[in-house]
Amino acid sequence: MSHLPAQIHDLALILAIAGVTTLLFKKLKQPVVLGYILAGLLVGPNFALLPTISDTAGIKVWADIGVIFLLFSLGLEFSFKKLVKTGGTSGVTGIFEIICMVGLGFFTGKLLGWPTMDCIFLGGIIAISSTTIIIRAFDELGVKTRKFAGLVMGVLVIEDVMAVLLMVLLSTLAVSREFAGIEMLYSVLKLVFFLALWFISGIFLIPGFLKWGRKLMNDETLLVISLGLCLLMVVLATYAGFSAPLGAFIMGSILAETPQAEKIEHLVQPVKNLFGAIFFVSVGLLIEPKLLIQYIGPVLIVSAVVIVGKTVNVTLGALISGQPLKQSIQAGMSLAQIGEFSFIIATLGVKLQVTSQYLYPIAVGVSVITTFTTPYMIRLADPFFNWLAPRLPMKWRTAINQYSTGAQTIQAESDWRIVLRSYLVVMATNSVVVIALIFLSTTYLLPLLHNSIPGTAYPAIITFVITLAATAPFLWGLAIRRLHSLAYRNLWLDKKYNHGPLVMLEVVRNLLLVVLVGFMVNLLFNTLVALVAILPVIGIVLFVFARRLNSFYARIEKRFLSNLHQREQMQSSGSGDLSPWDAHIAYFTMPAESTVVGKSLQQLAWREHFGINIAYIERGSITIAAPARTDVLYPFDKIAVIGTDVQLEQFRIVLETATLPGQNGNEEITLNKIIVDEHTALRGKTIRASGIREMTNGVVVGIERGGRRILNPDSTTVFEWDDIVWIVGDRKKIDNLKM
Repeated sequence: MSHLPAQIHDLALILAIAGVTTLLFKKLKQPVVLGYILAGLLVGPNFALLPTISDTAGIKVWADIGVIFLLFSLGLEFSFKKLVKTGGTSGVTGIFEIICMVGLGFFTGKLLGWPTMDCIFLGGIIAISSTTIIIRAFDELGVKTRKFAGLVMGVLVIEDVMAVLLMVLLSTLAVSREFAGIEMLYSVLKLVFFLALWFISGIFLIPGFLKWGRKLMNDETLLVISLGLCLLMVVLATYAGFSAPLGAFIMGSILAETPQAEKIEHLVQPVKNLFGAIFFVSVGLLIEPKLLIQYIGPVLIVSAVVIVGKTVNVTLGALISGQPLKQSIQAGMSLAQIGEFSFIIATLGVKLQVTSQYLYPIAVGVSVITTFTTPYMIRLADPFFNWLAPRLPMKWRTAINQYSTGAQTIQAESDWRIVLRSYLVVMATNSVVVIALIFLSTTYLLPLLHNSIPGTAYPAIITFVITLAATAPFLWGLAIRRLHSLAYRNLWLDKKYNHGPLVMLEVVRNLLLVVLVGFMVNLLFNTLVALVAILPVIGIVLFVFARRLNSFYARIEKRFLSNLHQREQMQSSGSGDLSPWDAHIAYFTMPAESTVVGKSLQQLAWREHFGINIAYIERGSITIAAPARTDVLYPFDKIAVIGTDVQLEQFRIVLETATLPGQNGNEEITLNKIIVDEHTALRGKTIRASGIREMTNGVVVGIERGGRRILNPDSTTVFEWDDIVWIVGDRKKIDNLKM
């Protein structure tokens, strides 16, 4: 009889037991995640009634792969562009919550009489929620179309990034036993630098590669290439000192900007589900009933701190960031758990031998309890809000609504904001590329030349010339290429006090150029040579070859922007938000087997049944903006739907499909607003008679009038002075109405 590897034996046992437990939990209408954890307990070394796995280390490797693929899939769904759009809200909420939870964990440990280092690590452990558990819970509960889900995902990404910084800070504290602010600042700058570098280089290279090989790729090769790119970025991230899941998320975010994103997500899903299941089983393997019983008191106390503390702190953070009370409570109750990063932080303390042995089992126990409670917390969010809202003082509710409305209202971008953003983007992106090329040359090219050419001067000179040639286009774009836009001209011509600040922006660009060139020369030569060589280098290279550099840089910039906007999503195109109304845009794909296929919108009467609006229909490369009632739906049509959480949830149940965002086409379909005044000539006209649908290819989805909000107004509604009208349609055509 041939020998069967232990890994295959363990995998068979895990999947068999997991299959039975998940069927049981499905039958009981409970989250499948809980079934996986129970399966891990049953096949673990602490349960003697069933066979036990023999290779725990092998299971841990598979579980790590599961976390990588889960984060990769998350990146495919939530790209960097989308995170930038919601970054302010997510950043404020996530940072506020983490600071509060670290402090709360520290004081909880002190109350339990633990040593100071245990208290510090406890704060880090309970600060980070579980991305994998929340993703799975959202999938099973069908709440990914809900308004608060986007906020939760943004906060999770902020937490994952902050977890990296926490691990660096905790490692520094463990070694030096004192707070090292310089090391923390260095870690932050290093993380920002690598994130920017990976994203810029990925967007520049990968979409073009996929486009080039599109005709050669079938489903198999696309899957292999996608997973290969994911694991390659994981290797790069770990080599740079960051976590593997962070690298997977970055590659997912890069691939999310390509036209193949939906197909990749579909192909990766079975792989993600398999290894994700193994990860959750591995969590159950860590459960030791004896230790849980021994430390049941601290486990229950810390679990209560996590559930209550995260609910309160996330809710407060979301309110501070301008979210309505309902979405804030929903987000807070969704994030009330700890998970994979908490295990990593707890393990770090054990490896560094600075924490007590009881901290890890307590972390596992808290994770198990909060994983069990997570689905129920998500379900209880709406009933809790309905119970709490009427009991709040009227002054509080009014103040929260006014603050939220003011924070969520779309403000026209000022000229200064446009100019500053363009300068910052250009300076940041080009600086990142220049610094990366300098480090590549000094780290790899210079040692190679030293081994091939005798002496020290010639290798340094050759390295300098090659590096300067490689960085010259980006130095040109950084400091010399003109950025004068319409907003810049408005500032320069209309306000005399703007001349000084605008000139200073140009001075800052050129000073940054001098610093970077000096930095490059200083790495290769001595300081005196660096000071003497800066001005001649700038004069000779950047001015003598100005035309060629400008042309070359323009081609690079054009390719980058083309790749970046290949798959422009509706929600990442500068659109507005109906948050104060609890209405937002969700995306659905028409299943081929659905009964709605082949029917017109008039026959379906979705607006009458659910109160929703169809913003557009995407059919292949064609976008049907503001579809008419006679338009018919076909298999795999992608539709953008506007409605409230309740309306979209009812609609989702009918379709029985997940959301799938995305649009391609020449029109930029956005949610925008106009004000009824002397410039719009809408006063006294009905929506139907105004011709807005014809002029903008759009639909009026809301009107703000005298403090009241009318969602999905009837076509006979008459416009009045100072009405704020929200329209989904072609952005350029909507802007023309404002003229």
